Amino acid sequence: MNTARGARARARIEVTAAIKDEARRQLAAEGAAKLSLRAVARELGMVSSALYRYFPSRDDLLTALIIDAYDSLGEAAESAHAEVAAAGPRERWITVCAAARNWALEHPHEYALIYGSPVPGYVAPQETVPAASRVGLLLIGVVRDAYRGKGVARTPLPAELRTEAQRMSADLAPDLPPEVIVALVASWAQLYGLIGFELFGQFNRVVEDREPFFRHAVGRLAHDVGLVYPEQSATADEPPSARPHPAEPHPDPAQPHPAGPTSS
Repeated sequence: MNTARGARARARIEVTAAIKDEARRQLAAEGAAKLSLRAVARELGMVSSALYRYFPSRDDLLTALIIDAYDSLGEAAESAHAEVAAAGPRERWITVCAAARNWALEHPHEYALIYGSPVPGYVAPQETVPAASRVGLLLIGVVRDAYRGKGVARTPLPAELRTEAQRMSADLAPDLPPEVIVALVASWAQLYGLIGFELFGQFNRVVEDREPFFRHAVGRLAHDVGLVYPEQSATADEPPSARPHPAEPHPDPAQPHPAGPTSS
């Protein structure tokens, strides 16, 4: 009996994988908006009713593909970060960003699924959030380590943004100051904008040598979130006026440092 159940479980895993693989081929050929369970079943030699036992609707299949894509991206970023875990925050930040770009270049259709145009009629369920958060949480972790160690530079917020910044901080990382969270969210959006511009052709005839351009750009994003240190003073993308003073011991990291361009 256990042997039979094990065989059925393995068969289900294999069929599920085959369905997803065929769906990804359709994504590459037709785009997410034209994904069809009937077409997937036809290509696999299955009747539609059999496929519905694995994915009851197109949206269920899309959700599975989206989670897989986010997880694959997250795994790539986490693996790259693990190789430089002992490095400084700025190097760790650039490494994570570069891993996201490399994954996108290797998986353009899956990147388009999660960061391209919305699929008409599809609303991503809450179950996609943990996978979608992996790269963002990794970058937050890099900045958190810097904040608790060397400190981070902070740009004062305009008064009209203070309430929203405090809400964002409470939702995303209550132990980080609102100024830092605002910079993190803006940098997160700009990171995927840089990748999308390259992947979808907006850099054609504009940026030719793209890898050094990308590394410089995400280095500037590291600067924007406050990862600027005196030992990097030889780099051209970190003007001396923007660098923080060496970090001094500071109180409970849950308490915000004094606002301003220097760290505490």
